[in-house]
Amino acid sequence: MKEGIHPNYVQCTVHCACGNEFETLSMKPQIRTEICSNCHPFYTGKQKIVDTEGRVDKFMQRYGKALKTQAAAKKK
Repeated sequence: MKEGIHPNYVQCTVHCACGNEFETLSMKPQIRTEICSNCHPFYTGKQKIVDTEGRVDKFMQRYGKALKTQAAAKKK
């Protein structure tokens, strides 16, 4: 292998928005993330809507009334 072309790996601390922190190796000394294995729905089994751009709210404003009327029609 050639010398001097490979990146240097340093001890890295990963910080999640949920408060979880863990250490790993990376080229950066610090990484900040929004979702980790402690809060991701696939690993926890709990449904959590991660909406950074407000898409779910926009959808509910547009189609929320229609969904409610469809549900009421099914009950009758």
